[in-house]
Formats: sequence, structure tokens, C-alpha cells
Amino acid sequence: MKKQIVHTIKKLSIVALVITISSCNNAKSDQQKETFKLQYNEPAEKWTEALPVGNGSLGAMIYGGVLQEHIQFNEETLWRGQPHDYSHEGAGEYLGEIRNLLATGKQLEAQKLAQEHFMSDPIKQIHYQPFGDIYFDFKNHENYKNYKRELNLNNAVSSVSYTVEGVDYKREVLSSFPDQIIAINVSASKEKALNFDLWLDAIHEDKSVVTSNNTQTLVVKVKDGVLWGVSTLKIKTDGTVTTTDGKLQITDASNATVYLSAATNYVDFNDVTGTPETIVPETLVKVQDQSFEFVKEKHISDYQSLYNRFQISFGDNGKSKNPTDKRIADFSKTPNDPQLVALYVEYARYLTIASSRPGTKPATLQGIWNDKLTPPWFSSYTTNINLEMNYWPVEMYNLSECHEPLFDLIEDLSITGAKVAKTHYNADGWIVHHNVDIWRGAAPVNASHHGIWLGGAAWLSSHIWEHYLFTQDKEFLKKRYPLLRNAALFYSQFLYEDPNTGYLISSPSNSPEIGGLVAGPTMDHQLIRALFKTTIEASKILDQDAEFTSTLKPMINKIAPNQIGKHGQLQEWMEDKDNPENHHRHVSHLWAVHPGNEINFDETPDLMQAAKQSLEYRGDNGTGWSLAWKINFWSRFKDGDHAYKLLHKLLSPAERPNGKVGGGSYPNLFDAHPPFQIDGNFGGASGILEMLLQSQLKYIELLPALPSTLPEGHVSGILARGGFELAFSWEAGTLKNVSVLSKSGMPCVLKYGDKSIEFETKAGKTYNFDGLLSKKS
Repeated sequence: MKKQIVHTIKKLSIVALVITISSCNNAKSDQQKETFKLQYNEPAEKWTEALPVGNGSLGAMIYGGVLQEHIQFNEETLWRGQPHDYSHEGAGEYLGEIRNLLATGKQLEAQKLAQEHFMSDPIKQIHYQPFGDIYFDFKNHENYKNYKRELNLNNAVSSVSYTVEGVDYKREVLSSFPDQIIAINVSASKEKALNFDLWLDAIHEDKSVVTSNNTQTLVVKVKDGVLWGVSTLKIKTDGTVTTTDGKLQITDASNATVYLSAATNYVDFNDVTGTPETIVPETLVKVQDQSFEFVKEKHISDYQSLYNRFQISFGDNGKSKNPTDKRIADFSKTPNDPQLVALYVEYARYLTIASSRPGTKPATLQGIWNDKLTPPWFSSYTTNINLEMNYWPVEMYNLSECHEPLFDLIEDLSITGAKVAKTHYNADGWIVHHNVDIWRGAAPVNASHHGIWLGGAAWLSSHIWEHYLFTQDKEFLKKRYPLLRNAALFYSQFLYEDPNTGYLISSPSNSPEIGGLVAGPTMDHQLIRALFKTTIEASKILDQDAEFTSTLKPMINKIAPNQIGKHGQLQEWMEDKDNPENHHRHVSHLWAVHPGNEINFDETPDLMQAAKQSLEYRGDNGTGWSLAWKINFWSRFKDGDHAYKLLHKLLSPAERPNGKVGGGSYPNLFDAHPPFQIDGNFGGASGILEMLLQSQLKYIELLPALPSTLPEGHVSGILARGGFELAFSWEAGTLKNVSVLSKSGMPCVLKYGDKSIEFETKAGKTYNFDGLLSKKS
């Protein structure tokens, strides 16, 4: 794994300067990029108050304590378990019987049979694990003042500063992608004023710590698994380092730098022969003679080559000076903090860069941050909404290469999912159900009434197509086309003719986490139609595989269609049984509204109205990620004020005055399901961008759902499908100007309000227009 990251770093370092100079040339604003920070006036007491840093593989949560600093850290490949085939031998023998039971209305019997003979072996997947903890104990710092704790999103550095008896103390922490380390610098404004103890620890039962000279090494082994890891910290200082009671004791210093590296024996889902005992010291040797400032400079250069491509502003009414936790609390009362809305988008971009870099694993339910041996939902990859939501905004906010870890995961799943397809469904191609772990389990897990969901391969495949639409990268499409093709191959063999209606349907499956095991959930059919259409289109673009895709074309119109039910709603199932009083967090049957586009105002206005009715029935409350999805829906419905109403809820404190916790945001702006799930951060950012720009149809629409609460602003470096990068601004709710950089030379259609224009473009050329879409010279 580390070798793959190092190879990626070498490739990226060659182009980093080019990216920094050339990206977003059309989108540069007259203003400097706004400074975005999370800031606080006191240390964190809870994990959801601590501040995250990450480089895609090494993540850390910084509490910012004064007497004791606690930095909890993770390495992305430390999981329980071992290489394992989760498929259930003989499961396919029961497929026909399960289908027949569902077709005759015997749902409970079908679920029981499936639970006994069709589920994953073992029935549960495996946990992501914390790695360890770094502790600093500072001497005589009880009486401090001028405390400040912050995370600067512009340079991805977390800092703590305060004063004790006239001496200023400062700590900075970063997680470097170029050097693959966590770097910490501690300083005092007075010589010999810095005195502290430093040590490593972990909550694992099987652990050991070895201290020597200026280094300490922690070795941990996971419970119920084969993975183990090594982490070593190395300190250099102008003071004195001694060893006392298993701790490094630093005295009479004014500056100290700590570098930490961590690795495990994980190589890939089939290989655990890695050598962390050699990788970690080799990593530290490369930086041991480098100053913190030099490491920091490299880190910032790398980070900003991604972060600086995009900027967004809704104005600042002065509230940005307040502590972030106060801003969230104030927003819940009066949602009038436009800079907080922009901060939320930039924080999502920061979290994307910190948790998903080329060569690393994709972001889990919690990104790369987890402090529990048994985390909620195992901190795994949940594919019936959450994993995909993590990547909804990645193309729009100009972090396209951060999408790559998801594509690598899909490649892995095409291997393990092929075994599941054959074993469980007697089909070729590949499939994945609702949950995945680091061992790439693709079989149905937990319980049949929600674990047997057949949309995973289709939904994940849509990200391949979306990446192509935004980048127009035919080489990428050619490389990843087999994933589309083989997912479509599976569904072409899996779909069967419903004996009751004659339609081709998905069975057995479920509408995610609601209604139990059924035949023909609406969402599945939306996903499969979309997959077939994109596979056909990709085949045409690449001029290959026409014989196979010709078999898909006649199937599309035979798949059970979207239906409008007796309440005027879009039916969630083939049967008209939706309950208007059900306010469930999942709204899966609206997938074709967002992130799909099969249902839209232009082509299917009646279905769009029915989908809107369904969303109204679901209500405006929900978990954090559910609120985020609804923001995207209301943006697609072009109701910006309703979308903002839900953003108001998402940006309100999750921890209620009555002691309860609900959907919203924690003090560190992590999204609360509750508990913390990072998908809501990314989904919320996606919804805000959808207010400003939509390109899911055959045109780019500007300000399609602008809320009245965001009457002015500008955005630059935002991407649209077709290979376009845009910058535009608005005042008093009205578009003022827009520039369009064509990256691929495709024809462009711009729409604003009732006006649209179409024009040819040349790759690399920028086109400028005023607020009426009249071309500017």
C-alpha cells in the first residue's frame, strides 16, 4: 500500500507546479482567496470537538489541551479480520424459491429462507480500527491565557497557542502527503521554557512500546484478525531528551519537532505480507534531517495545488470572527451567517483532500478518522447511499483526482463481486450489496430484510460515468469501461420477468432499509436503466462492444417503469403501498431525481411533481446525511429557500439543550447522523453547489435554486459536465457575469432563467458573458 502511495507522490510532484499555475486561470477573482478557519477559545473535551488532519492514509484528531495534549491517530489499513471470501456456497440454489415466495406475497417466509441460506459467510463484516494516541504532558501550564485553537483550511495546518507567565507557546500539527508523516512542532517564545513528557499509547489489548534515545515505537495487533501495525515517533529539539518511565522527557527547550510514521502489513485485500517494521523507519529516515518549516512548506504546496483551484464566497457579515461552535449555535437560531455556508463547502473540500488521495483507500463512513475499537456501523463502506454521497461533490468542486480511490475500490469489488454473482445469482459479471469492508466483501450481510439490496454495482458504476462526463477523459473511460460492462452483464442476467406484470424486475431486493425484502423496488430499476444507458453510450464513444450493448437496448423499456401512486407520490415499490406518514431517513426512490437525472422538469414533469410529493411526505427532519440528500433534492426541484431551510437544520448543533443528539453538526463541524458520519458533510456541500449550478441535463444552468438568504456571492473553479470550468458572480439575487473555460472543446449550452445560449468552443479557451448571457469582448 505504501509503495503505491509513494509512486503516486512521485507522479504528482512532477505536475504539482503546473497544476498550481494553470488551474482555474479563467476563474481567478480580483479578490484573494478568502481565509477559512475553524476556531475555538478552549480545548476540546470530546472527540467531536477535536480537529482533524489527514493525508489520505494517516489521520489524526487534535484535542488542543494545555496541560495535556492528546492526538489520536489512524492509519487507513488497520482493520480487523483477514483475507476472506464472503460468498455463501450453495446460495444460488435458493434464488428461485425466494423469488417465488415474494411473487406470491410471502415476504416473511422469503426473508427467513434468505436469512438461513443466502447471506454472507460470516454474516457480518469487519471493523476499521484506531491505531494509537500521542500524548504531551506540559509542566506548570495551569495558569494560561490568550488561548486559541484553530484549523486553517487554506494550508491544512492545525494550531494551538496560549500564554503562560509571559511566555507564548504554540503547537502546529499537519499530516503530510508528500512525506507520509504526521508532523508536530512545539515552540516557546523564551529559551529553555519548554518542558514536557511525550509518549505513545493505544487502546488495543495487544500492544507494546519501545523507547530509545529520541524515538518511541508502538506496535499494535488487532483483535480477531491478522493485521498489525508499527508507528514510530522521532523528536528533535534544542533541549535535552531523556527517557523516564517509558516516556521521552524534554527539558530546557524552546522548540521541538515530532515526526510520526505508521504502517501495517496490509498490501491488498488478498495480501497481508507488508513489512511495516521496515516501511516506518525508511519513511522517517527521509525526513529526519529536514526542518519542520521545510516539511510544512512541502505539505502546503502539495495541498494548495488542490485546494486553491476553487473558491466560493457568499459575503461576510462579521460573524466569521466568532468561534465556530458559537457560530453553529447562533445559526440554529438565526441562519444569517453566509460565510459559514461557504466555510461548510470549503471544509468538505478539505475533508476530501484529507481522506481520499490517489493511491489511498476511499473515505469510509467516518473518512479516515475513528477512535473506537467497535465504531458505529464498523466505520465501513455502506453502498446504499453513504459511500456514494462521499463523492457527490468531488467533481464539481474541482478535486477530480480525489475520486480515484473509489474507482480502485470498484476494481477490487469487480473481483470479489464476480464470485458473489456466480455463487448467489448464477450470473456472470459482478455485484455488490449494501456494505463493504477492507477485505472487499460483496455478499449480502447482517439481515436479509435490508442486506439483500441489488443496487450497489449500478450505483458505484455511475461514478465512473460521472467522472467521464466532467473530464471527457476517453482514456479513463476505456480503462474503466469493463467495470460498466460487467456490471451491466450481471443485471442483464439477473433481471427476470415478473409473473404478475410481465415487466423485467429486480428480485429479491429492498428499497434501502425500509419495507423489507421485496420484488421490484423502484430504486433498483432506476439504477439499472441508468447503467444500461451509460454502458451503451460509453460503448458508442469508444466504438467497441456493440454486440453486447445491442442486447441491453431492448431490455431498457421492459424494466418496470416509475409509477405515480394513489397519493400523487412516486411509488417506492411496484405495489402502491407508500405510507404518507412514514418519515423514514432514506428516500431511495428519488434516486432518479438526484444524483440521477431520469426524472426532471424538462422531460418528465409529472414524475417530477410526484417525486416532490414523495419528498414532502417524508418531511424535513432526518439524520445528518438524510438532511444533506434532501438539500440536493430541493435544489433539483429548484426551490432554493426550501433547500436552505434544510441547510439550516444541517448546520445547527447536533447536541440539543435537553441532552439529546440529533441530525446536525458537531462543534468541529463533523456531520451528525448521529453519531458522526462524514457523508453528510459531503452531501451538504453537494447540495449547496447544486443551488448554484446544475449540469445533469444537456445544458449548464446557472443559479437554478439560489436561496433568497444568499443574495450575493461568487464562485470560481466550479466544474460542469462536458469538460467546463466556470466562474460567476451575482448581486441582489441576479447574475452579474460568467466565464466559461472549455477544457475539451465540446459545444456548450448556458442557461440562466428563461434565457439560454449555445456556442461552439475550443479546448483551452475562455468565454466571457454578462448577466444577460451576452458575450463580452
